[in-house]
Amino acid sequence: MIIRRWNIVTIAPVLLFLLVLLAGCTQSPAIQPPQTPAGGNLTLYEAPATPALNSGSGIADSNNRFSASLYRTITKENENTGSNVFFSPFSISSALALTYEGARGTTADEIRSVFFFPANESVLRQGFSAINAAINQRNAGYTLSTANALWAEKKFAFLPDYTSIAEQYYGANTTDLDFIGQPDASRQIINTWIADRTNNKIQNLLPQGSISPATRLVITNAVYFKGTWEKQFDPNQTTDAPFTKPDGTTVTASMMQQTDEDAAYPYAETEDLQMLTLPYTATNETGLSMIVLLPKGNNLSAIEPYLDPTNLSALEQSASSRRVMVYIPKFKIESQYSLKDTLSTMGMPTAFSTAADFSGMDGTQDLYISDVIHKAYIEVNEEGTEAAAATGVVMNAAAAYPEVPPTVFRADHPFVFFIKENNTGTILFTGQVTDPSSD
Repeated sequence: MIIRRWNIVTIAPVLLFLLVLLAGCTQSPAIQPPQTPAGGNLTLYEAPATPALNSGSGIADSNNRFSASLYRTITKENENTGSNVFFSPFSISSALALTYEGARGTTADEIRSVFFFPANESVLRQGFSAINAAINQRNAGYTLSTANALWAEKKFAFLPDYTSIAEQYYGANTTDLDFIGQPDASRQIINTWIADRTNNKIQNLLPQGSISPATRLVITNAVYFKGTWEKQFDPNQTTDAPFTKPDGTTVTASMMQQTDEDAAYPYAETEDLQMLTLPYTATNETGLSMIVLLPKGNNLSAIEPYLDPTNLSALEQSASSRRVMVYIPKFKIESQYSLKDTLSTMGMPTAFSTAADFSGMDGTQDLYISDVIHKAYIEVNEEGTEAAAATGVVMNAAAAYPEVPPTVFRADHPFVFFIKENNTGTILFTGQVTDPSSD
């Protein structure tokens, strides 16, 4: 649907629901000691140097590689060439990192492989801790937050080491609930937590019947972002315009325009695509940005090489500030994915089977994942709040290079975008717009 409300640019809420069930046993197991898990042409990929433990850069790279891998899998397995796509790789990675902390043996190896987690547990834990701290720092220019939580059956014994690690490094407190005796009341408690941390944008995520007496643990992650463009679009300039879908048919989109003389943005292009970076207002030096990759033709396959984080980074580094005449549609996407089959296909089937080993959680091998459900929402409009409209980022490309005519960036055909936290380089959200008239 075409969004007619001209309010703040809103990306989020994203929520990941992870349900871990017993394989059949309902009594509390004996606690056992935890075990250690098994261990133009752009610059070609090179393995990064070992990051500082508290930098978050190692986890940012892992997350961004997972983002590319999941995007490829979703678009391939569902044949979504004609469909919008939106998800938060960081939300999914966060919840599965908490799951990985309790995995052992083959189960741990497979999860680590799919999510590109570092084998060094200190890099993993301190990396997530650093990124969470960067995300949750207060900023007058935008609202950004992430939260984790564990919800445990009150009669089931989890290892203190596991819950302590979850709290210390991931900020995930453990709440005991009565899944056995009051499964629906427990579901409503979790749903309330979800709604509170997504500004009530996601309510009743867990449908009736999703929590049963067999449930032993629910792991939740929520990411919420609300921000304004550094250079706002004038709603009076928004006009209906044709947008060509992948199959060649057209729909009518509400096309925003930014064509003023001071419309300068980081911009780069290759033979196959254009890249535009749209910063959000921030009171710190880094903030967040939307990176838009627009193929010069109507084929999204031109973007494929730049899904690789190293190639994308090289493309960003090649960008220069210049005047750009921007035309981009307003759009709204709501998505929900059951990721059990997807993650199994990507290489971690054991976690979803009775052969799973999550003995790091409870000391037994009775737990397995029943499903991973991911839900995401994004709405992009012209305007924003007045709180931090004046920022220190000034890019006067038109004045600096008067002899260069403005570049036209007309997103009237399918494109891919990322929402990136610039301080750590973490891709928080990944999306594909093929039909802005549909959510």
